[in-house]
Amino acid sequence: MDPISDFLNTFKMASRAKKDSFIFPASKLILAIAGALEKKGYLASYKKVKKGRHVECKLPSGGAGMALTSVKRVSHLSKRSYVKARDIYPVRSGFGVAVLSTSKGILLDAEARKAKVGGEILFEIW
Repeated sequence: MDPISDFLNTFKMASRAKKDSFIFPASKLILAIAGALEKKGYLASYKKVKKGRHVECKLPSGGAGMALTSVKRVSHLSKRSYVKARDIYPVRSGFGVAVLSTSKGILLDAEARKAKVGGEILFEIW
């Protein structure tokens, strides 16, 4: 079971079905990823619900925020992909975002370049 892939698939399907929100089982990692996606505008908001066991993610409505086209999982359970800070390149010529797991937490690619930290590339979204 890969919770990151499950979260991304749920997010992608809810976005394509034009849902207002979706609920997913919460963990510290999922909450950090949701926070990074909210920072970039892919999610309108997120909050813990059902006694903190689930997270409810609200999608942007009416064209507000970033439009989700596709998601690509880079690091898999069987094949991890690590990158140094100087080797972090823009996704889709800057139209997308890579989400990294670094020593400073879950960061977007631009934040990791600015902080000069590398890490594991979890996924790319555009």
